[in-house]
Amino acid sequence: MADTTSAPQRDDAVRAAARQVFRDHLDLLTAGRVEEWVELFTEDGVLEFPYAPKGYTTRLVGRQELLAYISNFPKAFRLRMTDVRIHETVDPSLVIAELKSEGVALETGRPYDQTYISVVETVDGRISRYVDYWNPLIAMEALGGSTDDMITAFGTD
Repeated sequence: MADTTSAPQRDDAVRAAARQVFRDHLDLLTAGRVEEWVELFTEDGVLEFPYAPKGYTTRLVGRQELLAYISNFPKAFRLRMTDVRIHETVDPSLVIAELKSEGVALETGRPYDQTYISVVETVDGRISRYVDYWNPLIAMEALGGSTDDMITAFGTD
């Protein structure tokens, strides 16, 4: 049977799936459901941090690296995402979003109020590449003030 879906309908479905996986990413991350969060990525999914400080991970590839990286996040922070603004893009599989987090670093009790710009590429409703623009100085301050504190919070035990 021939596919009778028009190009605009296909684009709408791809756009909806891309936006949904981005929203699911936010929900699962803030809920601390890291195993489910990792499954939102393709097998060879990439997570990049262009503004990472020296000594900090700048690029992760594959679900195993992603899980090792994010596993301590729920132990380090409690937060919620706010002011999520998803921008319209020509490419329906691309999500560009501005958002903020309001939260606390659990070990220090210090606030973790961050601003993000996310550039998210998707394939078949999964994240294939996520470029995460955020201010590492805010994370360092919340976690104790040093790069070492931040590196410890993101990684394996």
